[in-house]
Amino acid sequence: MVYLTRVEHFNAAHKLENTNWSAEKNKEVFGKCANANWHGHNYELHVTVKGTSQADTGFVFNAKRLSVIINEYACDKIDHKNLNLDVDFMKDKFTTCENLAIGIWEQIQPVLKAEGVDLHCVKLYETERIYVEYFG
Repeated sequence: MVYLTRVEHFNAAHKLENTNWSAEKNKEVFGKCANANWHGHNYELHVTVKGTSQADTGFVFNAKRLSVIINEYACDKIDHKNLNLDVDFMKDKFTTCENLAIGIWEQIQPVLKAEGVDLHCVKLYETERIYVEYFG
């Protein structure tokens, strides 16, 4: 099995908030991430597919095509957007890094499957020190 990873970037704003809680409780649990005026991150997205090298190209999957899919079906929908207000696949969800990684998986996995490649992992860095991995 060979694993191919493509890295893309996007920027987005969000706020972590449980609307059933008071502002004080939200601040206690989510800290600065509950800022009423939002805050943003420079995200780094790693998408890994897996398979065997194709006899006619030597590729598991064309890395340039992988970039196009990631951007068209995920990054272009998120980049320079407010995750709480502007991103349809995040509607009514906590805009955590965890949920965003799952949402990205759900956007790109059907496209990759239709093109004959298996999605292995979505790794999403929210900061240099915080990232999540989702394996479907």
